Amino acid sequence: MDSSNLTSRPEEGSEETHHSHNLPSAFSSAPTRPPIQTSSQKYAPSDWSGYFDEEDDIQIPDSDDVFHVYMAGTEGPVIFCLHGGGYSGVSFALAASKIKEKARIVAMDLRGHGKTSTQNDVDLSIERLCSDVFSVLKTMYGDAPPAIVLVGHSMGGAVAVHVAAKKSLPSLAGLVVVDVVEGTAMASLIHMQKILSNRMQHFSTPEKAIEWSIKSGSLRNIDSACVSIPSTLKYDDSKKCYTHRARLEETEQFWKGWYEGLSEKFLSSPVPKILLLAGTDRLDRTLTIGQMQGKFQMVVVRHTGHAIQEDVPDEFVTLVLNFISHNRIGPHGIEIPGLRRPPQSKP
Repeated sequence: MDSSNLTSRPEEGSEETHHSHNLPSAFSSAPTRPPIQTSSQKYAPSDWSGYFDEEDDIQIPDSDDVFHVYMAGTEGPVIFCLHGGGYSGVSFALAASKIKEKARIVAMDLRGHGKTSTQNDVDLSIERLCSDVFSVLKTMYGDAPPAIVLVGHSMGGAVAVHVAAKKSLPSLAGLVVVDVVEGTAMASLIHMQKILSNRMQHFSTPEKAIEWSIKSGSLRNIDSACVSIPSTLKYDDSKKCYTHRARLEETEQFWKGWYEGLSEKFLSSPVPKILLLAGTDRLDRTLTIGQMQGKFQMVVVRHTGHAIQEDVPDEFVTLVLNFISHNRIGPHGIEIPGLRRPPQSKP
């Protein structure tokens, strides 16, 4: 209905009829309506550089493997982030923009994901994934790495736990595991192939993939989806469309190894640790007992889906930084008040 027809009209024959065009409309002071966003505008991709400071390719010596990393921040401990299966390092983009104010952050594209290139993209065995993390850390920092706080989401959380449990990373100062628990993970494996096959496989544009991620509920934060989803896609020349970069359906033989024995390994990790969950139903018996014994900190994050770091990045950052502060993790490890560190000898 045209609002211009709703202005008050004087009765016919009245003297005011001749001056009605000078009367203000009842709607003349109404605010202008913002333009309606089209679907392509609402789900337009955004670039990682708005959140991270830089990206780099880490060439592993004596191999053809090149791991892509995103980095931000200049001081403090290194928060080293491992994404879930099918995600990428850019999954931590929104968190990085806040974390870099207090600490350094490195988010790596795991084998078979994002911009990482390896000789075998479908070897996602837990042994290989752990070896990749050690290789990247060694190549980046040599024999004198800074304090490392490992953060892992889903599959990346399993990798972080296994790396910590090996006790071969001397500078490891903390462990943050995001929404992965052995009991529920093992129980869900029988449904995983069906879940993978039921998801939309082909997208005409990155915008369509971003829109699908939100409407399917896999992500709940449009800002995060717009920056992270494009990095999970590859263009298929034969089909003239975009498809998923990670070939997870070809890695089923490794899934059990990610999660088997995870709870015991988590509890045995010799560093401060925190478990962030999207629901209390995810806690299994071993972790319930460990939590009651005070062996780790646990936080249930409300109003979020599986990807806590993407859905509620501000809350995720607050929890991670509070964990670091509470455990006095500095650039060189746990800092004990009153104890001065000896000066580093220069080579």
